[in-house]
Amino acid sequence: MLAGRERALATVDLGAVRHNVVRLASLLPPGGKLCAVVKANGYGHGAVAVAEAAQAAGAAWLGVATVDEAAELRAAGLAGPLMIFGALTGSELQNAVTADADVSVWSERFLIEAQKVGARLHVKFNSGMGRLGADAATAERLAVAAAASGRLAGLMSHFATADEAETSYFNLQLDRFLDLATKLKQRFPEMIAHTANSAATLREPRAHCDMVRTGIAIYGLAPANDDPFKDDLRPAMRLSSYIADVRVVRPGESVGYGRRFIAERETRVAIVPIGYADGIARSLTDRGTVLIGGHRCAIKGTISMDQLTVELPGAVGKPGDEVVFIGLGNDQRILAEEVAQLLGTINYEVVCDVGPRVARRYVGAESAA
Repeated sequence: MLAGRERALATVDLGAVRHNVVRLASLLPPGGKLCAVVKANGYGHGAVAVAEAAQAAGAAWLGVATVDEAAELRAAGLAGPLMIFGALTGSELQNAVTADADVSVWSERFLIEAQKVGARLHVKFNSGMGRLGADAATAERLAVAAAASGRLAGLMSHFATADEAETSYFNLQLDRFLDLATKLKQRFPEMIAHTANSAATLREPRAHCDMVRTGIAIYGLAPANDDPFKDDLRPAMRLSSYIADVRVVRPGESVGYGRRFIAERETRVAIVPIGYADGIARSLTDRGTVLIGGHRCAIKGTISMDQLTVELPGAVGKPGDEVVFIGLGNDQRILAEEVAQLLGTINYEVVCDVGPRVARRYVGAESAA
């Protein structure tokens, strides 16, 4: 590593996270709560740091997918309501209770196991997602049984198409959920009804109910994988490396595995010590771009596990110069959404793939939202 440069660095702006939480919470009705979803290591940003920033900005709940993720937050000293969304085994149920975390329930068998350990329960209603979840009649029975044992905490569901332009199926799911939630709230007014993800939070006030569960948007990423700035979201992650060396490739010479780049003319090439093990997808080979000194430069040659190569135009680039993969570089920006479109995927995957050996540096922890 050259002095002052990290081999692979994800700089996470916690001020941006705070801004995004405040922005999303501003859409909610009086008394509406926001659950900050920090599963998958905070979508690659770092679960503990993001959770702390989100709570400081007003997030009332935290959401994770696994027992281990819940335990990590508690071990770091994070208090407050916490929910585990995913499926749990019997032993994991006890660990969830130990972590003081609520869990979701969708079957009578699982309800019995959860009641044995005294778990607080959110009945999961399948309004149309087609994964885990009970039908309306079963969900009602589960809610009644959970309430009878004093363990009913909420009713939840999840949208399949909230981020899509066509809204008919989204509205169908929402109507189904609201019908059941209204019925159950009449009997159990303290029950929390929640179904809105980031996309639904931004697009439809009817979906806000008692609480929203916002994941992708608190990281400043667009739920529809388009433009986060149109919704006043601020991207939190900046991914960078540096130029380890510059070499001149002569006509006919190649760079990298498989000789996928063969120079047609004398070409300056930067060697950058980051690769697919760090989250730079191998399929960006000969397709992706980076920012060096404010210039867009093309990735050339096969991206390997630990290194990749970039064609340098003119006199751009020297050893030690920063290389930006996501985020601002001078007056240029590469969004995670742009990278996702190149890969034929979504921004969620781009940031979640940033590997554990990439250093995280946090900035903006004390900035105003």
